[in-house]
Amino acid sequence: MLPDGVSYRAGSIRAVEMDEFWALVEASADGPRTPDERLAWLTDRLAGQPAAEVVDFALRLDELRGPVDTWRLWGAALLIFDGFCSDDSFFYFQTWLIGRGRAAYHRVLADPDALANLPEVRRLAGRPMRDWAEDELPDWECLDYVADEAYERITGEEEGLDDAVEARGRELRCSPEPADEAWDVRESAELAHRYPRLAALFPLPGRGRGAVWETATP
Repeated sequence: MLPDGVSYRAGSIRAVEMDEFWALVEASADGPRTPDERLAWLTDRLAGQPAAEVVDFALRLDELRGPVDTWRLWGAALLIFDGFCSDDSFFYFQTWLIGRGRAAYHRVLADPDALANLPEVRRLAGRPMRDWAEDELPDWECLDYVADEAYERITGEEEGLDDAVEARGRELRCSPEPADEAWDVRESAELAHRYPRLAALFPLPGRGRGAVWETATP
């Protein structure tokens, strides 16, 4: 269940459709598999389904982005990314979070500081970003392309997924557009107040406005 005041952009969604989406995403992690192996597994599974179900998958992914496309989560991601989290970084951080599964997604949706409890985040603490392995990055850009590739395999149509989505009266997000109240993420004291557990794992470089990172976005 989503917190009060938060809803999926598309309105009502059949629960079975969302259940099927989560079942696929979570089953892709069985093994365990690397991120690339998960992508290949998901693509193969989707490519074996009717094209309409691939469109459903793309729409469910887009709908799940909406509730976590917030300044609240962006600030938390900023701490993890050592002060630089661009539009693209945050956009693909959202898909990475979805890739953690339903339970983790909803915990972080309710409280972004709960990211500090995820093993995938905790193992990054105390290590410079340059030492993070590629498959450790909290960024799963390629999940965005799984449905496109599967749809092309089924139909032979390049970029046909966009047309199929448009035919349903929808348009997929292509960048963050937070709708909640913006706040100054350069304020390190505010970051520490909002995300005490993350701030303990990823220490802030200073106190006061402008004392965090010059390149910080949003």
